[in-house]
Amino acid sequence: MTILISVVCGVLVFLMFVFFIEYTRRNRSVLRQRMRYYADGMYGPAPASELPHRQKKSDEKFMGFVKEAGKRLAKIRRAENLDLKMQQAGLPILGSEFLVIAALGGLLAGVVVFLLTMKPLMAVIVAIVAVVGEWVYILYRIDKRRKEFVNQLGDCLTTVANAMRAGFSFLQAMELVSKEMEPPVSEEFARAIRDMNVGTRLEKALEDMDVRVGCSEFSLVVTAVLIQHQVGGNLAQILDSISNTINERIRMRREVLALTAQGRASGWVLAVLPLALAAILSILNPSYLTPLLEDQIGRVAIGVALVLELIGFFVIHRIVDIEV
Repeated sequence: MTILISVVCGVLVFLMFVFFIEYTRRNRSVLRQRMRYYADGMYGPAPASELPHRQKKSDEKFMGFVKEAGKRLAKIRRAENLDLKMQQAGLPILGSEFLVIAALGGLLAGVVVFLLTMKPLMAVIVAIVAVVGEWVYILYRIDKRRKEFVNQLGDCLTTVANAMRAGFSFLQAMELVSKEMEPPVSEEFARAIRDMNVGTRLEKALEDMDVRVGCSEFSLVVTAVLIQHQVGGNLAQILDSISNTINERIRMRREVLALTAQGRASGWVLAVLPLALAAILSILNPSYLTPLLEDQIGRVAIGVALVLELIGFFVIHRIVDIEV
């Protein structure tokens, strides 16, 4: 029962972290919409649906504390790498601010579990798991955003190529993409345009964008654009060829995912089934697992079983993870 309470507390703290991140991101998104509304030359007040709700004073104080604590952690050597991770995840926070939020989430989870169970070791374990879960969520957002970018890249290149055939310059075509397409492609192109508007060279802006996106398909696009910028050529035709290649790779990747779906599902079932069975048994018959939890040999067996579960899951994942 103690383990079940700890798991529930950890999940609740993780959901609070996800809610806070999404709440912050949506507020920033609404602010960008309002700025775009006035930047496009429209007059009058913004529509009521786009006006952000007033934040409560408690929210403002909390964000103020996070930013102030983040400034003190900004001198950490790996803070810049964390800043890049936040940009890749599409989150409007700094890496140092994420460290503060993750630490507060882990501390909250640990305190709640300690108050409910009065076991310091269990509280420390739950706090560590909560922090690791928050970092896994960031990695999940990065992977999801990268996949969305790749899926949009073919249409993006087609739009750029058609715009250039219609007489647009490459920069004008980039601006068209930033206005007409959906995030994350529109966000990345808009940021590259802002960088160039403040004096960044085209090569540097595209290279920075390539680092933020972090996918091989866009690296191919950046290489083609930079070579064309130096030696000349028909960029629209080159982008069409790259677009066709990317679309074929996406189609092939989806076929591979469909063929390996059974293997991936088996890995998840084998990993979750023992934990789900233990949770059900602890609810139906709490005394059934007592010897396994209280005896030294039982705890060692649980540890060995968890290690073997993780090894089996990663082995299955590596077998079905076919690079395309």
